[in-house]
Amino acid sequence: MMVIEYCEDGNLRNYLNKSENYINYNSKIYKLQQIARGLLDIHNAEKVHKDFHSGNILIAYSSSYISDLGMCQPANIKQTVKEEGIYGVLPYMAPEVLRGQQYTKAADIYSFGIIMNEFLSEEIPFNDIPHNEFLAIKICKGLRPTISKDIPKLLADLMVKCWDAEIKNRPTTKELYQTLNGWYNGAKGQNGEIYFQIKECDKIRKEKFKNRSNEDKSKSFKTHPQAVYTSRLLNFKNLPKPVNSSGLSSFQFSSDTSYTAQSTSANPSKYSLYYYNYFI
Repeated sequence: MMVIEYCEDGNLRNYLNKSENYINYNSKIYKLQQIARGLLDIHNAEKVHKDFHSGNILIAYSSSYISDLGMCQPANIKQTVKEEGIYGVLPYMAPEVLRGQQYTKAADIYSFGIIMNEFLSEEIPFNDIPHNEFLAIKICKGLRPTISKDIPKLLADLMVKCWDAEIKNRPTTKELYQTLNGWYNGAKGQNGEIYFQIKECDKIRKEKFKNRSNEDKSKSFKTHPQAVYTSRLLNFKNLPKPVNSSGLSSFQFSSDTSYTAQSTSANPSKYSLYYYNYFI
């Protein structure tokens, strides 16, 4: 038997759904930095999570945890993909994994980018369409979740870098953690570009939060009947080679935003191991 802390706020999606107060960007960056630190601990132990999605991020007060390591495996052992397919939650899975390639630390980074967007935008990824082979094809062709216009550009650029189709373009876990940690300290210290960006975006989101009705909130969390957010067996054949699409709007930025697909070239500055839960 193992006794661990009870996370009364549930997983990340529960936390967002239940929250009655506005969650500001400073708080979100802090939690993302914690999650990145937990992922760094996993990767420093030469493991990969392999099932990294918002349902496996647990929240308790101001702390965050990465949970459910049932599929966690050594990162340095070559794995043979079985004929019957792979397990996971489709919207969070890297395109190379969907094609049957070996799961790497970079695949966890891709998942982090999707989780990051879900947390910042408070929108469930691909919640309005079926999670089937057609979505897998679109992801390989460059489709990504919408990036809201009220997400600070520095954060948007980092997400785009995390979910780049090219593995080599994604940040390492250490780079990811150091970047978020630097931004949290800058925001807390009320200095630097990140502080001014989140200050402006917080104004916009606070106003939207005040004007949002309970009905609007419930609508934002509704999902398509064929959208599945629990791990399951997936078996897709002959998926296209992953690309950062120019045809399909790769990053689907919300209308009237000034962001462009050129965000893919962003280069953010570089600045405990448990068998069940990694404390972050």
